[in-house]
Amino acid sequence: METEKCHIVMVPFMAHGHLIPFLALARQILQNSSFSITIANTPLNIHYLQSAISSSPSPNLHLAPLPFHPTIHGLPPNTENAEKVPPPLLADLGLASLTLQPHLRALISTITQQEARPPLCIIYDVFFGWVSDVAKSFGTKSICFTTCGAYGTIAYMSIWLNLPHRKTDSDEFYVPGFPQHYRFHRTQLHRFLRRADGTDAWSRFFQPQIALSMNSDAWICNTVEEIEPLGLQLLRKFIDSPVYCIGPLLPTDSGMNSKHRSGKESGIPLEDCLQWLNLNPKSSVLYISFGSQNSISETQMMALAEGLEESKKPFIWVIRPPLGFDINGDFKAEWLPLGFEDRIRESKRGLVIPKWGPQLEILSHESIGAFLSHCGWNSVLESLSNGVPIIGWPLGAEQAYNSKMLEEEMGVGVELTRTVESVVTREKVKKVIEMVMEEEGRGKEMRKKAKEIAEMMRKAKREEEEEKGSSVRAMHDFVTTILS
Repeated sequence: METEKCHIVMVPFMAHGHLIPFLALARQILQNSSFSITIANTPLNIHYLQSAISSSPSPNLHLAPLPFHPTIHGLPPNTENAEKVPPPLLADLGLASLTLQPHLRALISTITQQEARPPLCIIYDVFFGWVSDVAKSFGTKSICFTTCGAYGTIAYMSIWLNLPHRKTDSDEFYVPGFPQHYRFHRTQLHRFLRRADGTDAWSRFFQPQIALSMNSDAWICNTVEEIEPLGLQLLRKFIDSPVYCIGPLLPTDSGMNSKHRSGKESGIPLEDCLQWLNLNPKSSVLYISFGSQNSISETQMMALAEGLEESKKPFIWVIRPPLGFDINGDFKAEWLPLGFEDRIRESKRGLVIPKWGPQLEILSHESIGAFLSHCGWNSVLESLSNGVPIIGWPLGAEQAYNSKMLEEEMGVGVELTRTVESVVTREKVKKVIEMVMEEEGRGKEMRKKAKEIAEMMRKAKREEEEEKGSSVRAMHDFVTTILS
């Protein structure tokens, strides 16, 4: 079957951290084939994607808006993306997304009528398990794409499906699907998950969607075969389906520039940022960012600033207002120690960037020695692909499981604290930063292992005919499978 006669439909979840990998996946598929690909989502997310691909459009990549009316579901107007939703309403956004089903069916019907056959397959987000039923009703293959890593995916899926923490009074508990001696901790659960009982809004959204996603014909995972041996072994056994590892899908693979990758203007000109980085020795700078959706509490922010200053290590901090304030609003000096910004500016020891910074460009600079991160998977891949070890401060989703894996399985991470509820002291901040940034000891070993993983990731994407990388082979195998 010739690929140019075949259509693939893709349905990402409504969040930048999902839209960007889906777009990167679409472009990667089109690199080596001439499928026609349609990405379907809500109108505002389609507008975002349209803007993102405008500089490098592809004649085989199409965007299809699906009608969505947030106010009907008690959401604020124009709320179609997780970044725009107040945290208490995130579950409502998930439940509201179920209303996309009839509109997706209509789109598939139109494609089927126009092309005299249904799409070859529908690639959908792990949070959109309902799409597998739509695919089956049209007699087409359903492919689940998890934008997370394998370890984080199985942990997140199993905990939501089984709620194992409710079956014990202990703070530590076993998660089905993991080796019997493995233990997870209550503090690794987001507060919404800790409170979940199967009847709450979060459970009513996640449990059916995750269960439905396990019915897919195959899975695609944004990871690399060689860097997650345990996670992939567990995931394959848990879902009992083929898993194609085609990562790392980095934001640059989506064809976006740095502004489009975030949907935001950088808080500093890239040239100014690079000029400051050039002033610092190799592997000497700590980069700090908690992602586009997150912030920490006011007291945590104060302790982090105090510990940073006492460590005397150079740093770049992408900073947003603390939890409880509009994280997209203006930053106030009162949330940091008195005179903090003036002192670091005068000493040139730190650079504070409001709201958003050019993360990939920062992480790829040789002066970066470590990344203090919320451990979102996109950030993990960006850091490891540049050989940069991670200080973990997971805040939600599967981030705590990523942090656990980075420390226990890969040896490239150490966790400072977790969640916005934790108590963190300036002393601990200083101690962890000094340990990771030290030229010898554990810090040196973490950087060595991070460089080894970066090399594995580079080799996985190798295109040379005589020795193609594992991710390139996996993409070829995936295309062969869906064409069979």
